[in-house]
Amino acid sequence: MARARAILPAGGMRRVVRGIKTLTTSSPSRFALAVFALLVLVFTALLSLPIAATDRTVTPLADALFTAVSTICVTGLATVDMATHWSPFGHAIIFLGVNIGGLGVLTLASLLGMVISKRLGLRARLLAAGDTNPLRAHGGPINEGQTVRLGEVRQLLATVAISALVIEGALAVLLYPALIFAGIHPVAALWEAPYYAAMSFTNTGFSPNPGGLDAFTHNYAVLGLLMLGVFLGSLGFPVIYALSRHRFRVKRWPLHTKLTVITTVLLFFVGAVVILLLEYNNPKTFGSMDAVDTTFQAFFLSMMTRSGGFSVIDISALNGSSLLAACMLMFVGGGSASTAGGIKVTTLAVLALAVWSEAKGRQTVEVFGRRIPSDVQRVALSVVAWGSTLVAVSTITIAQITKAPIIDVLFDVISAFGTVGLSTGLTAQLPDSATYVLAATIFMGRVGTVTLAAAVAATSRSQRYSLPVERPIVG
Repeated sequence: MARARAILPAGGMRRVVRGIKTLTTSSPSRFALAVFALLVLVFTALLSLPIAATDRTVTPLADALFTAVSTICVTGLATVDMATHWSPFGHAIIFLGVNIGGLGVLTLASLLGMVISKRLGLRARLLAAGDTNPLRAHGGPINEGQTVRLGEVRQLLATVAISALVIEGALAVLLYPALIFAGIHPVAALWEAPYYAAMSFTNTGFSPNPGGLDAFTHNYAVLGLLMLGVFLGSLGFPVIYALSRHRFRVKRWPLHTKLTVITTVLLFFVGAVVILLLEYNNPKTFGSMDAVDTTFQAFFLSMMTRSGGFSVIDISALNGSSLLAACMLMFVGGGSASTAGGIKVTTLAVLALAVWSEAKGRQTVEVFGRRIPSDVQRVALSVVAWGSTLVAVSTITIAQITKAPIIDVLFDVISAFGTVGLSTGLTAQLPDSATYVLAATIFMGRVGTVTLAAAVAATSRSQRYSLPVERPIVG
């Protein structure tokens, strides 16, 4: 004991604990970055172990780090063959990682705290509430009606845990007979069913089978269940929480829930129609399929571009116009506080409503009998600006390193930023330097542009004066 105290005095330990407590309560965004980075390092070490690889050799650092980032950030991109490279131990580590990343580090920390202490204090509630609404991390004033109130955080956390367990469990139960009918051995299906359930609900898209989903190309049952899992995971826990409370009483849905559900469904159908029109006569993709299969595959691809990451066709065989349309869908992503990435569907909805209001000459942005405040509009604009800048810088950097076709680079970069997981095949061929750049893009895309901006920005200061107004020429 004396030796331990000599190594780390009691005063030093108190300072460390106090520093961690200050970081977690004063800046949830910096805490999120720190915990995500720590998890990436831990899983990189675990995946580097010889036991994690099928051939019992040490996985190269670039591949282990990239897989760890892709796992914790529930992305689905890979630089190695996920089905053949990793051993059962490696797949177990990846399965654990995607569930941790899917739940969200802050939400998981709050759940553990609730289990240990049996109750949540104000600080823990603030942490959990900050994970449900990035505006809290932004530091500006917010309207509590936009998200779950502090008093409801306990119920939200219970919903997070229960919904994840119930949805993944139900998907696994439904997938098991579907996998057996598809030709998977009953013993193998015992672990593949929960594996696929987790990969769909967390919107990751890893497959344990060589060739990915090739064995299920025409199996509507398996593909339909994967689509369902991706859809539920992309809605976001605040939406699941609101739906669990109000169910089909649409008038009682919060504005966030209405915007998320409407925009998600609209983009799903619009994306499918666009993909169908652009690819129906492409012999390398949908051209050789019948009308029913073509329509189903168009809807499947539309859902996967929302952050799902599964694919039954060769993405590199898509027309350039289809790749560009898919890039737009991937950039938008799914719902806020969900397992999906991108700028989020609510961001797109808020900006679209702002543009419509401006075209109509309205002074305020209003929808469903509610007014969207200007600070929400500014955050939505900053999310798009930061996301576009990140994608542009990463695309230019990787294109300069690899000299690959720009559309392939842009597609994989947006897939990384939106934590989608679809690839033209470029990611598996990247040199180590470009791999690190793409891994950084995944990390920043998952953490969130608003949270990242809040983490690196200086502490906000209150301004006690107002400058004269002058209007520059815009447009």
